[in-house]
Formats: sequence, structure tokens, C-alpha cells
Amino acid sequence: MEYTKREVLQYIEENNVKFIKLFFVDIFGDVKSISIQPPLLNRAFEEGISFDASAVKGFLNEETSDLFIVPDPSTLSVLPWRPQHGRVARLYCNIRYLDGTPFAGDSRLILQNVIDRCKKMGYETKIGTECEFYLFKLDENGMPTAIPHDNASYCDLAPLDKGENVRRDIILTLEQMGIQPETSHHENGPGQNEIDFRYNDIMNAADNLSTFKMAVRTIAAQDGLFASFMPKPVENKSGSGLHVNISLHKDGENIFGKDSPDSKYFIAGILSHIREITAFLNPLNQSYKRLGEFEAPKYVSWSSQNRSPLIRVPAAKGDAVRIEVRSPDSSCNQYLALALLIAAGLDGIEKKMELMPAENKNLLDMPESELKHLERLPSSLKEALSLAEKSPFVQSVIPDLTLRTFVQTKSKCEDPAFGVI
Repeated sequence: MEYTKREVLQYIEENNVKFIKLFFVDIFGDVKSISIQPPLLNRAFEEGISFDASAVKGFLNEETSDLFIVPDPSTLSVLPWRPQHGRVARLYCNIRYLDGTPFAGDSRLILQNVIDRCKKMGYETKIGTECEFYLFKLDENGMPTAIPHDNASYCDLAPLDKGENVRRDIILTLEQMGIQPETSHHENGPGQNEIDFRYNDIMNAADNLSTFKMAVRTIAAQDGLFASFMPKPVENKSGSGLHVNISLHKDGENIFGKDSPDSKYFIAGILSHIREITAFLNPLNQSYKRLGEFEAPKYVSWSSQNRSPLIRVPAAKGDAVRIEVRSPDSSCNQYLALALLIAAGLDGIEKKMELMPAENKNLLDMPESELKHLERLPSSLKEALSLAEKSPFVQSVIPDLTLRTFVQTKSKCEDPAFGVI
């Protein structure tokens, strides 16, 4: 259910909500929060709540430091893991200047700009995500260890699969928040799990992914575990990806289901720009240890059903047909990642880009000599950042300050400590 401002105010008053957490996202995808109490909520809607933007990397400097967060009423949800007496609700926010002008570096605004472009071209995009994560044991001090929760493998059952009850609790929690997971299972790695989501509109899909990661960490902690979304937390084991399923609708019909020329142009657009946008899809040094191993893609390619190429078209019929982009991982800022993926596809449609032939062999098992006709994804974050920084396409989607700060920060910083993502 999507609420209006009036409905939010009424809900807060009638449902014993005592605290409202106002969420906003920095350029790296990290959720920030300011908590307010109900009497301040109407002011938040009308004027926004100020914060020191100079303290948030990639926003403003000390000389021009004030920005304001304005709640999006459609994102109201109560946090089920907080006490039911004196409830805590959350609202995602848009970021603005004092005069109400949108802040160009707001990740949600960057994604909204692409959504608006999509609508102007007559398309509606639906997104479904498949998110993998690891569960690790804690030590006697409650700190994460490198010991996986179990030693199960792909689709194993309990008692080998010790994550079954954790996944159940995560899914039930998300359902209370109006988020609809579709499937869940144990993945290939020890302690590795996957939860997949029903398709949704782009902004809801991005917001829900932030909420999902928060819920996973919270429920895991309640069970005495640590959840990690790092792309390669265990050496020589399967990495964790964020597979993005995309369907494109025009005049109420899924163009991928109709096998229209636009569907081929859209795929070609993503493949044409994928190397330039990889820094935003895979923003850690560790991300590049995952690519090219355990079914994670390495080459710019596509196929029907074959899982080794970067884009595959899963077996489905009619309206269920979609494309699956397999290179991203969950360390990305999903708002920027989705903005760049969709904008790349739209660029392919506008320029009628020709789609390369499908690669229907297992690329991961083929010798390099047989793959010389294919471009490779960047082999390091340094290479990916260089491509992004020089890309006119990336510059057309990501504001200059945001791009420069992202590249400079990622060039200097090491990956977070184990398990932080």
C-alpha cells in the first residue's frame, strides 16, 4: 500500500508510533537515518529536516553544508523487529536544498530521473532481484568470525541447511512490511543463502533492497549470527551476487515476451555500456575476485538460459519473460546501479544498437584462445573506475560532483573490514 501524507499522519497517530526513522542514502548506498518524534513529522513533510551534509561523503563541503531530508509518504512501514508498544516506523526521504530544490547528488533523484526518461519513451520497467548473502558465527564477545553457519551446499535441506529458520524469519518479517519474497534456498557456499523477490517498479525495488539488507542483518543478529553481503567473503568458495531481473513494458505488454526489436536493442545497450558502469555495479576490490568464478560472468556476452554469460534470458513464457543481469553484487548502491543499467538499455533503444550473437557454450570452461572475440569485464576496481571516469555515458547519468567523489574515494580506500557490507 502506498500512503499519502495525510494517511501517514493519521496512521502515526492511530497506531501508537512513537518514533519515525527518516532514511536517506549516501552515494555509496549506505543508509543514513535521523529519528524524529510524531509532532515533528508534519514539519518534515513541509520543510524537511536539516542535516550536516559535509559529514556525508560525496554531498557538500563545510562552506555549504546544510541539506534537508523530506519524507516520501509512499514508503511508510513499521519496523517489525522493534517493540510493538511505542512503535518505530520508517520513511525513505528525498534530499533537498533549503529552497526546496532537489539535491543533484541524491541517489533516489538520480534513479527517478531515469524512471522519468523511461516513461517519456513510453516504457515501464519492472525489477526483480536475487540477493545472496553469507551467515557467519559470532565469537564469545559477539564479534563476527570467519566460520560459516553451516557446511551445506546448493538447495540442501535441514539439518545440513542451518539457515532454513533464519530465512523463514526474514521472509515473515519482510511480509509484515509489505515486501514480497518469492523463493529462498541455501546457495553453493557454506553458510550461503539466497532470497529472491517478486518484480516491482524500479524505485520500490531499490528501496526494498535497502530494507531487505537491514532485515537480514537484524534477524541474523537475533539468532546469534552475522550476515555479510560482501561479494567474496570466503576464499575459494562461491561469491555472492545481486542478480537483477528486468522486464520492459510498453502499452501494457512485456516487450521481452513479444521478442520485439526493442528488446534486442535494450540488451545491446546494456552490453555496450557494461564495462563503463561496472565500477558502480561492483564497487569493491573484492568484487573482482568473484567475477569469472563459480558462474559469475567474466565476458561481455548474453545467452538464453546458459548461466555463464553476463546477461541471460531465463526460460519463461509471455509476461514472465525477462532478462537477468548477473554481474552486480550487493556492495553496490542499488539506486545508481539500476539507474545506469536502465539508462544503458534505453540508450540501446534510442540508438538501435545491434545485439551481438548469443554465446550458448559454458564460457568459464572455454580456453582463452576461443574467447578473443569477446570483451572482458574490468579485471580490477582501478580499471573499472578509470573507465567510469572517462565515460560520456556515465557522465550523462551521474552528476559531476557525485562521479568525481565516487571515483576519488574508491581509488583511495581499501575494502571495508570483514563482514561490514
